[in-house]
Amino acid sequence: MATETQSRPQDPIGIRLDGRVALVTGGNRGIGAAICRSMAGQGAEVAAGYSSNKERAEDFLRELKADGATATIHQGNVGNPEDCERVIQEVIDQHGRLDILVNNAGVTADKPVGKMSVEDWHKVLRINLSGAFYLSKPALEHMLERGSGRIINISSIIGQTGNIGQANYAASKSGLFGLTTTMAKEAAFFLERGEKLDPDGPGLTVNAVAPGFIETDMTAAVPEKAMERVRTQIPLKRLGHPDEIARVVHFLAADGSSYITGQVWAVNGGLDM
Repeated sequence: MATETQSRPQDPIGIRLDGRVALVTGGNRGIGAAICRSMAGQGAEVAAGYSSNKERAEDFLRELKADGATATIHQGNVGNPEDCERVIQEVIDQHGRLDILVNNAGVTADKPVGKMSVEDWHKVLRINLSGAFYLSKPALEHMLERGSGRIINISSIIGQTGNIGQANYAASKSGLFGLTTTMAKEAAFFLERGEKLDPDGPGLTVNAVAPGFIETDMTAAVPEKAMERVRTQIPLKRLGHPDEIARVVHFLAADGSSYITGQVWAVNGGLDM
């Protein structure tokens, strides 16, 4: 008969996030909320970013704290560089450090190219792509000074395949791939130049996750007939769940993933096979 010690699974080395501080933009709903819960469940202090719905953000904060998490909420406009710098500094001031940045906030403004306005184009690029840059720039500076950190950009399968009516969204999510690989190379380069590239430490990595069609408010707005067509194209014949994205983000954020950088992790039920 197995003893209690033998039968109880042990946490893999480097998976827990105790002592880490994670900022998740768009962190109080959908994929972002699932990421916050996953990080908090693994011991991280969580800073959830949100844009406008303060009441919902406060409800989410109470939910996190009721589950025993150390958490804060931070309002800001991801499309405004000054606001992004302020939020990064606010998180550092309140938590003492920033170890993990998850650029999750995103918007859509779907129209065919022929009907898409210049503002439709710039609005989506400003939030989805430029916003990731605006936040990563001060975060990366802080992480380089400390010699470690994680930046994880939430892209989309649409950035890989394109989609009718989503030229702006596809361009923004595809742009995250180039931003991810470039920041990953720069992070390693500047750590080495500063003699902070510790082969035994957690390192400073930058990766992207590209979800497929996930059950969120965004997909809930799609007409059912259109969504059924999507399901038939997915080998696993279903939409993904937000916590399935959160698991991959948590994996990449953990110390045990220090040898993974500059990569795009597809989580899409096999849709791009």
